[in-house]
Amino acid sequence: MAVALALVILALGSVLFHFLSPWYFTPIASNWRAIDTTITITFWVTGFVFVALSLFMAWAVIRYRHRPGSHAEYQPENKKLEWWLLVLTAVGVAAMLAPGLVVWSQVVNVPQEAQVVEAVAQQWHWSYRLPGKDGKLGTTHARYVTDANPFGMNPTDAAGRDDILLTTPELRVPLGKPLKLLLRSKDVLHNFAIAEMRVKMDMVPGMVTYTWFTPIRTGSFDLLCEELCGVGHFAMRGRLVVDEPAAYAAWLEKQPTYAQLRDTPAANATIGKNFYAVCVACHGVNGEGNVALNAPKLAGQSAWYLERQLHLFKSGARGTHEKDTFGKMMAPMAATLADGSAVADVVAYIASLPDTRPASTIKGNADKGRARWATCAACHGAEGRGIAATNAPRLQGMNDWYMATQLKNFRDGVRGAHPQDIYGAQMGLVSGMLRDDAAVGDILAYINTR
Repeated sequence: MAVALALVILALGSVLFHFLSPWYFTPIASNWRAIDTTITITFWVTGFVFVALSLFMAWAVIRYRHRPGSHAEYQPENKKLEWWLLVLTAVGVAAMLAPGLVVWSQVVNVPQEAQVVEAVAQQWHWSYRLPGKDGKLGTTHARYVTDANPFGMNPTDAAGRDDILLTTPELRVPLGKPLKLLLRSKDVLHNFAIAEMRVKMDMVPGMVTYTWFTPIRTGSFDLLCEELCGVGHFAMRGRLVVDEPAAYAAWLEKQPTYAQLRDTPAANATIGKNFYAVCVACHGVNGEGNVALNAPKLAGQSAWYLERQLHLFKSGARGTHEKDTFGKMMAPMAATLADGSAVADVVAYIASLPDTRPASTIKGNADKGRARWATCAACHGAEGRGIAATNAPRLQGMNDWYMATQLKNFRDGVRGAHPQDIYGAQMGLVSGMLRDDAAVGDILAYINTR
């Protein structure tokens, strides 16, 4: 009797958990309600079978329990029962498969009017390419891929001149317009998944896969890689922002094309020297840094990284946290650079400064730091010289006291918390492995040996 009662409680408890549980579908934001419907049908079919079998087993346990003097009756076969089981099983399987086949036919047939967008995955970063006014994407090839041309754009293809290249993990799309995503991976297997849009598709190196959806409500939605792609997999996050058509058009109009980016005049270090006059007081004549003023060494740091940080300071994405005392000091200094050209010019001048290795100030256990460095090396490189493709700056030969401050800021949410500082948010996740100041000291001690 106890076994039968347990089976009944298990069946009824499972049903109650299904209906009362707070864990269910993420509220949908696309046209794919049919996907939810197929899953609901599967729940009903499998749920009915589960409850029926559980109750049947409970009845059988009671009906055929042991009684003194009773004997089992042997039946080698029962054609009627077998036919009933065959038909009911076939109906149940068909009820689950048929709706899925109907939905799949819709998934693989993209509307003709769908806007095409290319999403490119690379450890551990998302980037996107949108067609320009001609509505066509230019051709790409792996042989063209460089730090300056991360998409591998074909420079001789006129169709790509007006393509819009977005190296940020944030993609904006218009509300109510079908969107076809061409999915490309530059290194290993990735997976493009946005739960609210009900889209999830593998990205295979050497192939272009695709999926599509129509956003039905505005908002910001998390983009995740749901294929294990290395040690930084957990930090490979992006964002889809759905805007009203007018707001999207205004945003799109401000984005530079591939031709505009390629034809941008080279930065002028001579002009940059004049801008650097403001920086000298803190960072030093040769960009060597000044610990007394909490101004880090700039000389030798990657130009792309310095440009990004200056833009973050200018936009308010960095240096606005109430606990970021020194970041607040830097923000008004960055504001003296009027535009992107001024930023590029001053960075070009910094690149001309002599790169002198600073003295070490941090004490720690380098052997312990070596074990932790394996995670850092995946992005920053084995020697810590930085890798532009993974958006990881140089650490080797930079101020250890400054890196200690920034690692603690990342860990404590002082830096990387702003929604526009997406790479800072990634670093905030990774820095969580440094649980205390001793761990920070150990890893910096190891970096100082490189």
